[in-house]
Amino acid sequence: MSIAPTRIHPAASARTGPRAVVFDMDGVLVDSFDVMRDAFAVAYREVVGDGPPPFEEYSRHLGRYFPDIMDIMGLPHAMLDPFVRESHRLAHRVRLFDGVRDLLVALRARGVGLAVATGKSGPRARALLDQLGVLGLFDHVIGSDEVARSKPAPDIVLRALELLRVPAVAAVMVGDAWTDLVSARGAGVAAIAALWGESDPDELLAREPDVVLRRPLELLELWPDTVPD
Repeated sequence: MSIAPTRIHPAASARTGPRAVVFDMDGVLVDSFDVMRDAFAVAYREVVGDGPPPFEEYSRHLGRYFPDIMDIMGLPHAMLDPFVRESHRLAHRVRLFDGVRDLLVALRARGVGLAVATGKSGPRARALLDQLGVLGLFDHVIGSDEVARSKPAPDIVLRALELLRVPAVAAVMVGDAWTDLVSARGAGVAAIAALWGESDPDELLAREPDVVLRRPLELLELWPDTVPD
């Protein structure tokens, strides 16, 4: 792990560690990239027609709410329904990244507040985390449909802090997309880059995150007296 201590407020980097962690979901907690690719391809063919689905462009906007991505790409909102349908159908293929469950259990034992701030809708995110058996480890799971503006706006992170009742200076956010880092910074929260997913590391590092993680359990180094099992 690479930490730049001067970039993290003392309240979030003291010996006792941050009081709360806000996680992005896809690419951080769950490995859902292949499911998203297949769901996007089906939705594109059903609504737009023939031709290669522009998933590479879509993936550059991950972290945003799906309808917002459609607006950016000039694609019809009608793609949402088949995308969600296929995502549900293929949900059995989604898995937690190695170390995520152990990380969450260790943080809960430490008394750290935990929230998810995702580009998915709230109901979809909660259903998936429940299916994976970790929903109960989070205090709050917030979807982009439950705030006024999705990432990169800070609204979803600010809402997480409000629900957790933790000031920004005592929290960190872990994300795998530039939108996560910008959203965190806009909310005044230390921004942590997760490099174990499918995101472009160079793009994340160019945003100068406060902390860089290469595997989930490295996050526990922010709590020196917390040792993973």
